[in-house]
Amino acid sequence: MTQSRTHNCNELRIENAGERVTLVGWYENIRRVSKNLGFVVLRDFYGTTQIVPETEEMMEKFLSVNCESTLLVEGVVRERSSKNSKMATGDIEVVPDRVEVLGKCIYNELPFEINRSREADENTRLKYRYLDLRNPEVKNKIVLRSKVVSELRSLMTNEGFLEITTPILTASSPEGARDYIVPSRKFPGKFYALPQAPQQFKQLLMTSGFDRYFQVAPCFRDEDARGDRTPGEFYQLDMEMAFASQDDVLGVLEKVLVPVFEKYGIYKRISPAPFKRIPFREAIEKYGTDKPDLRIDFCIQDATEALSDIGFEPFNGQSVKACVVTDFNATRKQIDQLIADVEVQTAEKTYWFRMDEQGEIVGGIAKFVQPVKEKVVAALDLKPGCFVGVAAGKEAVALKAAGVMRSKIGVLCPNHMDKEQYQMCWIVDFPMYEMGEESGELEFCHNPFSMPNGGMDILLKAEKGEVDPLSITAFQYDLVINGYESASGAVRNHDPEIMIKAFNLVGLGENEVKSKFPAMYNAFCYGAPPHAGAAPGVDRMIMLLTGEESIREVICFPMNKNAADVMMDAPSTVDQKQLDDVHIAIAMPKEDK
Repeated sequence: MTQSRTHNCNELRIENAGERVTLVGWYENIRRVSKNLGFVVLRDFYGTTQIVPETEEMMEKFLSVNCESTLLVEGVVRERSSKNSKMATGDIEVVPDRVEVLGKCIYNELPFEINRSREADENTRLKYRYLDLRNPEVKNKIVLRSKVVSELRSLMTNEGFLEITTPILTASSPEGARDYIVPSRKFPGKFYALPQAPQQFKQLLMTSGFDRYFQVAPCFRDEDARGDRTPGEFYQLDMEMAFASQDDVLGVLEKVLVPVFEKYGIYKRISPAPFKRIPFREAIEKYGTDKPDLRIDFCIQDATEALSDIGFEPFNGQSVKACVVTDFNATRKQIDQLIADVEVQTAEKTYWFRMDEQGEIVGGIAKFVQPVKEKVVAALDLKPGCFVGVAAGKEAVALKAAGVMRSKIGVLCPNHMDKEQYQMCWIVDFPMYEMGEESGELEFCHNPFSMPNGGMDILLKAEKGEVDPLSITAFQYDLVINGYESASGAVRNHDPEIMIKAFNLVGLGENEVKSKFPAMYNAFCYGAPPHAGAAPGVDRMIMLLTGEESIREVICFPMNKNAADVMMDAPSTVDQKQLDDVHIAIAMPKEDK
C-alpha cells in the first residue's frame, strides 16, 4: 500500500477498534478544543477519518502545518464516544502517536474552501482544477465517468464489437466545423488536422472487412462553447456496423444505453426500448425543434387561421403558433421573464393571453383576441384557466420561437413536465439538403456521407427538376434525451455513383469529390458493404446521468467558455525556433485605430 498505508480513510469500522493503523491523506481541517486536544479530518480519495490528537506535542505537529498538506498518521483506532452517522467511518477515530508531513502546502489561504469549491467563480475553479477535484462532490462525477466508460466498453464488446483506435493526425476534410490544424515539419506548407470525428476511418474499416467497430474516440472541433457542449475536445462512443440497416444500429444502441441509464442515472424511470421514432418534419411541427424534450406533455398548435387576421400587426399574414397549457400558475413577473428569455434566445418577440376562470380572455394581447374569442376557443380547445403563449412570423421562425417557449413553459409548470425521468426518442428522416443561410445555395444539411431515401432514383429526379431537392430525406437519425441531442448517425452512402450524384447537386463534381475524399472514394470502388453507424456523446451522456447543467462539471480538465485552459495557460506562445521548424510565420491582426 502507498507509504505503507494499512487502510484508506473510508475503510475503518468499529470492528477495527484497538488496532494500530497507518493512514495517509490530505489534512482537511482541525477543530481545536484545547492546547492538548483537537479533532482533525484526514481525507484521501476514498473518504475521511477523524484523527484525535490528545497531547500538546501532537497538537503542535498538526498546528504547525497548513491545511491541505499531505500527512502520514500512525495511531490506534478506538470507538467514538459521539458517533457521526453521516460519515462511513463515523463510529471510530484514530488517536495518533506519529505524524509525518509528506507534502507541505505552503499557502495559509486557499483559492476556495475545498468542500465548497462549486460556489467559486468558474475560472478560479478551472485555474485550480487540481484543488477543485479534491472536493468529493466534484471528484465523484469523474469517478462515475470512468465507471460508465468501462460499462460502455463491456456492453459493446458483448454485442460483438471490436475496439479499434483510429489516427489523431489526419487530413483536413469538410465535416461541418472548423478543424484544428497542425503544421508539418517534414512537409513545408502542409498541415495535418485533428479529426472532428473518426468518420472516414470507421467507414474505411467497414470496406476493409471488419464487421463491427467501436472506440471511445476523442474528437476535435474549433467551435464555440455552450452549456452542453465543450469547446475544442470531446469524446464520443463511435461505432459502425457492416451489412447493417438503420434498424440494426438503433437496436444495438438501445440495448447498450438503457442498462447504463438504469444503472447510473439519477432518475430511475427510463424510456423502454424501442424508443419512439419521430420524423424530423413532425418534430419541428409539434415541438419547434429537432431536439424535443418529451418530458413536457403538450405540443405546439397551429393558430394561423384563428389569429393571423385579428388586427394585431405582428400577426398579419404570418404563420402563428401557440402553446396552450392548463393550470399555469405563473405570476405576471414570471410571464414577463418568460417572454424576455424567449426573445434573448431567438431574437423574436412572443406574446400571450389567458382565459380566466370565468371564461374571459385577459392579459397580454387579450384586446385583439376578445373580438374573435369563440373562433380562438374552438381552434385551440381552450378551457377556463388556460394560458396561451403565441409566436408569429415565417413558418420556420414561428416554430422555433414557439419551441423555445414550450421548453420554458415546461420548466415553469410542474404539472406539465415530469423532470424525474429520462425520455428518449429517435429523430429520423432528416432533410438531405438545405439552403445555406450565407451562400443562399443548396448545401448538405446534416451529413454528406449519408444514403438518401430513394437512392439514385430520387437524386436523378431532383437533377431533372422533377423533385425539389429540399424534399429529399436521408437515412439519418439523432438520439434525443430530455431535449439534448445525444447521438447522431446515418446509413452511409457506400455506392460511388450515388455519392457523386449527391455531391453533384451541391455543385461538386466527380474530380472534386475524389480530391476531397480520395481514400474513401477509392475504397468504395473496390466493393464496399452497406454500412451504418452512430456516435453517442460521452460527455453529454455523463452530464445527463448526473443531472448537471454544465458539461464542464463532468470533464476532468475542461477548457473555459473561450476554449482556454487557464490551468495550463493554453493556448500559449512558442519560441521562434519552434515556428521555424514547422515553417510558420505569424501575421498578427492589425489593431483598429
